[in-house]
Amino acid sequence: MSTVAAERAVQPGEPTPLPSLLPGAPGSPVWRVLRAARPVGARLGLAALLGALAIGCSVALLATSAFLISKASLQPPILHLQVAIVMVRAFGIGRGVFRYAERVVGHDAAFRSLTDLRIAVYDRLAIIAPSGLGAYRSGDLLNRLVADVDSMLDLYLRVALPYAAALLVGAGSVLLLATVVPAAGIALAAALLIGGLVVPALTLRLTERTQRKVAPAMGQLTAETVTLVDGAAELIALGQAQDALDRIRRTDSELTAISGRAVVSGGVGAALGVLAQGGAVIAAVIFGTQAVTSGELDGVMLALVVLVPLAAYEAVQVLPASVIVFARVREAARRICAVIDAPDYTPDPDPVRPLPDPVPAGEFVVADFTAGWRPGDWVCEPVSFRCAPGESVALVAPSGVGKSTVGLGLADMVPVAGDERYGDVDLCDVGGDDVRRVVELVQQDAHLFDTTIAENVRLARRSATDAEIETVLADLGLGDWVAGLPEGIQTRVGRFGRAVSGGQRQRIAIARGLVAQAPVLIADEPTEHLDPENSAAVMAALRRHCANRVLVLITHDRAEADRCDRTVPVRSARG
Repeated sequence: MSTVAAERAVQPGEPTPLPSLLPGAPGSPVWRVLRAARPVGARLGLAALLGALAIGCSVALLATSAFLISKASLQPPILHLQVAIVMVRAFGIGRGVFRYAERVVGHDAAFRSLTDLRIAVYDRLAIIAPSGLGAYRSGDLLNRLVADVDSMLDLYLRVALPYAAALLVGAGSVLLLATVVPAAGIALAAALLIGGLVVPALTLRLTERTQRKVAPAMGQLTAETVTLVDGAAELIALGQAQDALDRIRRTDSELTAISGRAVVSGGVGAALGVLAQGGAVIAAVIFGTQAVTSGELDGVMLALVVLVPLAAYEAVQVLPASVIVFARVREAARRICAVIDAPDYTPDPDPVRPLPDPVPAGEFVVADFTAGWRPGDWVCEPVSFRCAPGESVALVAPSGVGKSTVGLGLADMVPVAGDERYGDVDLCDVGGDDVRRVVELVQQDAHLFDTTIAENVRLARRSATDAEIETVLADLGLGDWVAGLPEGIQTRVGRFGRAVSGGQRQRIAIARGLVAQAPVLIADEPTEHLDPENSAAVMAALRRHCANRVLVLITHDRAEADRCDRTVPVRSARG
């Protein structure tokens, strides 16, 4: 089977992958995530326009109010003020309406894009797992999939949209002020450039090193917390709970210190922004007063000239905070792309041959087959065997030799070398999903989801009926136990199956494999947690349900292996 890294072919009916999120796609991580939002680009553009209109209404409201108050102080006829009064009301209402619309449209677009991003990450994980994820702790991986992906919401709402709105409002305000007092317009433009570019750049420089440490520290905190929660019973029993709590406290203290430094940097940026805003207002006062004194400007307009910079600066006031968010988002995007770019050690062949439907029955032939967690780093010497439907073969070796890894390889879940065929179908030429339609693997530590017994079994075949599930469970020796449960097979098994015993968990996983009805069933240590009586019941059920299927038994128990039609020893490649 090929071990050359290549992207999985898209099957008919599957959503088209986002090009920017394919492994190895060009561009920085942030740019790749932004490009992934292209399908909702029109919505984000509309949100930016609505945000600009909301801030523009604030600028216009303050400018119109200043003009109205100044004009009213001269006590003109009321009709001379009527237009300004209406405009004040319109801008006041418009500010709230546009801000609400911007929030609705912006969040709708951001959440749509977030959905696409999350699906793209999950799709990639389904391809590279489990061999491509060995470098990640479960808690850190969870943080990347949840917190890091969720933080991409801020990339649109707190970075991209504020900058787009600031550009539109800033340009409009400078143009408005320049038509009244050109020098004041130039001063406002300079202040906006300082507040929108210089101050954020300086803030980013101050926070960049700090923010680079936030996501890894958060991932470490999540990893330590998940370890404590998942292994609480074992840690308490071994007296290691306090050590785990101390590690969490140290990580939390480190994260708090990093966040504190980020807040200080943000405060420096905010202070610089206030100085720039104050400079623009002072310049407007100076230049506006000179224009009034020289007769170039009506005194009524002086308040407008002074207050427009105060209102216009609202557009860039949030930008220093935006770059702090950007620093955090950039690190999160890097961590997401690191998972997306993780190597696929079990790529589908190119081209992928379709699997016949239905799959014709035939012998399961394995020749010179070995497996490992990295291509070329094989854990055992090559094995060969052939087994017809209705027959069984046992892969026998002591624990730690690599027989379970061979089982994973037969199900195309880790890199392999050698040949694997079922009947006339060369399983080396079909996609991984099709391999697993032929070869069903029941792992020794199979995962149970926090749902009902029925749903855990039905995971292998959605069309399985409750009656089928109950029959299989009864054949495995769980009939009386299920009958004694208050809700029968609709009873929840708890997180990680903690509401059931190890033996019950193992037999539920075996029932899942039997319900799948795959032509080849691989059972890895199926009787490991069982007493002799229940072990016999399980083995009898496996043989009965595999009367027309190939059964591959992975075991270290020589007596159990001798009951199979043939045995194949597995020898370590490392001596």
